[in-house]
Amino acid sequence: QVQLVESGGGLVQPGGSLRLSCVASGSILFYLMGWYRQAPGKQRELVASISSGGRINYADSVKGRFTISRDNAKSTVYLQMNSLKPEDTAVYYCHKDLAYWGQGTQVTVSS
Repeated sequence: QVQLVESGGGLVQPGGSLRLSCVASGSILFYLMGWYRQAPGKQRELVASISSGGRINYADSVKGRFTISRDNAKSTVYLQMNSLKPEDTAVYYCHKDLAYWGQGTQVTVSS
């Protein structure tokens, strides 16, 4: 049973930063990892992904502000979020290979 546990969400002011972490119960070495988000009343959307070989893909809305990274030894993927905007408010979900998902962590950007 694969488990993914996200952490690091919270309330932050516009322009602030947060770092999300996602720890997997098993190895992530050979798997695509990534983050999606879902705002109230909207569909879940891709934020960023990182392949086993390190190829990275970002949604246009977060390019230049968010950075995804992975530490295979720790079975952990990170999402560094800078210059946060109110429209970044959502529940952020980590996935492993688009097959396994975490429970989500709330990010709220508000003054």
